[in-house]
Amino acid sequence: MKEVKGFAYHKLPMRYVALCKEGKWSKGKLTCRASVRINESAGVLQYAQTCFEGLKAYRTKDGHIVCFRPQLNEQRLASSCERMMIPTLPEGMFLEAVRKTVLANQKYIPAADSGGSLYLRPYVFGMNAVIGVKPATEYQFRLFATPVGSYFHGGISPLRIRISDYDRAAPHGTGHIKAGLNYAMSLYAISDAHAKGYDENLYLDAATRTYIEETGGANILFVTKDGTLVSPKSDTILPSITRRSLLYVAEHILGIPVEERKIALAEIGDFAECGLCGTAAVISPVGTIDDHGKEYHFNMQNFEDTVIAKLYHTLLDIQHGEIQAPDGWLMMIK
Repeated sequence: MKEVKGFAYHKLPMRYVALCKEGKWSKGKLTCRASVRINESAGVLQYAQTCFEGLKAYRTKDGHIVCFRPQLNEQRLASSCERMMIPTLPEGMFLEAVRKTVLANQKYIPAADSGGSLYLRPYVFGMNAVIGVKPATEYQFRLFATPVGSYFHGGISPLRIRISDYDRAAPHGTGHIKAGLNYAMSLYAISDAHAKGYDENLYLDAATRTYIEETGGANILFVTKDGTLVSPKSDTILPSITRRSLLYVAEHILGIPVEERKIALAEIGDFAECGLCGTAAVISPVGTIDDHGKEYHFNMQNFEDTVIAKLYHTLLDIQHGEIQAPDGWLMMIK
């Protein structure tokens, strides 16, 4: 296929769909229909009863097609469904959907040396009419694929982000799951940030507004001046699969000390490096954090000389089969 640039939706021929009525899921199947027909009072439209995942399939240089740690996406979707009062998928359906959708669209997977991949978006939503505030009784699970290019096609440039005045997630709320409503509430803040020249918002804990949480679409990592990788620990941030993988790579493959702990806003000026991590980019370097006019700068201009760069390249090489992956990290698609 021709080279794909950027991170955008491209309609592919096939996707996976399964229906649920009264708590029982039908057998899933592939369909060519990209459109979804639901009632005007569907639970997803009235009360945002939906959750989703994001993962990728890759071509390796030896000709295989692999998917990176889909079992963790399966587990996280189940947790999200439980919290959103959506019946969890039958055992095996998630991985079946991944395999069938990837195989049905395999000719659209970018070449191994392109930096691109096939992005997979599984999601579940309430589809029958609901007018009172209550869970739906009918649901649909779908998984579609879209080819995406390298996130850094135009080169890697450090991001400029700001401390947000808005809250991303409340204590005991839904910040720890991948629910659509979490992202909807961040749209105003991210639009405002972009309008004012920032790439992202960095949210603080809603209870005390003194601890670092995450951005609207990614977890955050810091590196101390002595080379320790530090990740925020909180019950209200999303348990990112990329972040968990990077922490393992740091400690067990690269020999980098790792800490998971609360990170106070007051200490961010003590760190040497900063990066945002997630499925789309793996890691994006952060050059500046602006706290209402007080700027904290990180030496990320010489990206290839940083700890963040070592983590980025190592995980990318694992995902593409360039170096040996830990057991169970790559699922062969065949």
